[in-house]
Amino acid sequence: MRLGALTGSDDNIPVTGFAIDHRKVAPGTVFGAFRGTRFNGEDFIPAAVAAGAVAVVARPEAPVSGAAHIAAEEPRRTFAELAARFFKPFPQVVVAVTGTNGKTSNVELCRQLWRMAGHPSASIGTLGVTTADDQVTTGLTTPDIVTFLSNMAGLERMGISHAAFEASSHGLAQYRTEGLPVHAAGFTNFSRDHLDYHLTMDAYFEAKMRLFGEVVEPDGIAVVWADDAKSDEVVRRCRERGLEVMTVGRAGETLRLVSRETSELGQKLVLEMEGRTHKVTLALIGAYQAANALTAAGLVIATGGDVERTLANLGRVHPVRGRLERAVITRAGAPVYVDYAHTPDAIESAIEALRPHARSRLITVFGAGGDRDVGKRAEMGAVATRLSDLVIVTDDNPRSEDPAAIRRDILEGAPAAVEVAGRREAIEAAMAEAGPGDIILLAGKGHEQGQIVGDMVLPFDDVVVARECAA
Repeated sequence: MRLGALTGSDDNIPVTGFAIDHRKVAPGTVFGAFRGTRFNGEDFIPAAVAAGAVAVVARPEAPVSGAAHIAAEEPRRTFAELAARFFKPFPQVVVAVTGTNGKTSNVELCRQLWRMAGHPSASIGTLGVTTADDQVTTGLTTPDIVTFLSNMAGLERMGISHAAFEASSHGLAQYRTEGLPVHAAGFTNFSRDHLDYHLTMDAYFEAKMRLFGEVVEPDGIAVVWADDAKSDEVVRRCRERGLEVMTVGRAGETLRLVSRETSELGQKLVLEMEGRTHKVTLALIGAYQAANALTAAGLVIATGGDVERTLANLGRVHPVRGRLERAVITRAGAPVYVDYAHTPDAIESAIEALRPHARSRLITVFGAGGDRDVGKRAEMGAVATRLSDLVIVTDDNPRSEDPAAIRRDILEGAPAAVEVAGRREAIEAAMAEAGPGDIILLAGKGHEQGQIVGDMVLPFDDVVVARECAA
């Protein structure tokens, strides 16, 4: 492809690729030079040009010589638009999901429902790139824009027609989900998280609203979980932009949850849509998993899925890795569940999901990530101790922080909790303590297979460790 074809100019220089890391620049590359929180990409422009960059997307005042300067007040967005023209085509149907919690489950459940309907499908997010045949870990909820667009284009070449991706607040704020057509967007919920980056709840919310205000196609559809405190505002903004809106939940006008009855291995739902009643037996535990399943079903229906078939297929979906995943049953007969909950709201939802299944005590084991929002730690401790019978505070991913300091922050809100530093030892302690009728929740790490300590990633998988402790 020629540079002129991307920019609309008469420049005949061949373009071979795109990069935002100067170390990945090869002859013919378009380099994106962005100012970030840790590094200023503009500092690496000379190195990128020396490596063969033919064009640099940067602010108008950035010093560029030896390559075409594609000047833009918001270079991240312009870079994404150009990269999308280079990488296309993309899957025929693309949906995105944002919200504090539930994004991973939503996109994976979309993928499952599409697959059951006969569509080659994929999901991209915290679990990586998932298809019916494979899963590749990317390490980020929303990967960088070059990885994201090349992955999407690669899926199309594989024959994938339907794709769902997680639109994180970081990804939206940094224009990492731009360029390709997004036909429908889902909203799950909104609660405290990522204030280390966004600083305020208002800024955090505005980042998420970019999905509906700018990213989804102007004639796209918004699927909104109607039972969240922020839902009405989301709906209002979507309608102001002219999007078609589908609301889902107990307050939903499109897909209404009439009733939900807990069963031993899941829940029974009664739904109403288009004047008809539908009964679904969902093999997932907890109210928030019902919310995820119904929002995903709404997205599938919004993109052409048959109502009867989609709702019937909800009875066939299987749990998402690390989302209230039952890892093992202890020798005493206590089930151990692993969940990715790492915010106060998510911990509350996970505990409330398991509570009806505990004949006796509910034991919660959790920690908090280092180099992240400090203010939520005591809140997490308070929620866990209020709703659990026993709380064990341990390490999560301390990163560059002192693990003991993180635990102290949590314990300020959970003075009655037990402190066990090592995560394996904490899991062992919980499993040794649990008796018949008890349930154990291991919260925070979910699907993760490593523990980040300093600059090292040590092998650690809550599911594997729980099974080893039960052996």
